Amino acid sequence: MNEEWTPQRVSALIALWNEGLSTSIIGGRLGVTKNAVVGKVHRLGLPKRGSPIKQKSRPAEIIDLASLRPGMCSWPEGEPGTEDFHFCGLPNVPGKPYCENHCKRAYVKTMRTGRRTNAA
Repeated sequence: MNEEWTPQRVSALIALWNEGLSTSIIGGRLGVTKNAVVGKVHRLGLPKRGSPIKQKSRPAEIIDLASLRPGMCSWPEGEPGTEDFHFCGLPNVPGKPYCENHCKRAYVKTMRTGRRTNAA
């Protein structure tokens, strides 16, 4: 791969970056590696972008025991007795005390072979 950063290639990089394309797609279009794009973006001082990895959604407020209501996931988060202890608070699966994600963790069957499967 040719990794020479000509003025035309830099202009194309900036335009593709501003379009919001991923570093791997930009690299593919410019004929350079993803890491070459990351390095050049950093050296040019282009604006940072958020991670494309979706973060786990959380309620906007901290759900403590007093604000936990029916229909909310009651999965405990953190260490009881500490300031940051709270409950998940996302909508629960009907008939279960937890949201879909926490049901997958809470309801696990162990098979005779010792393998674990989700029971929810």
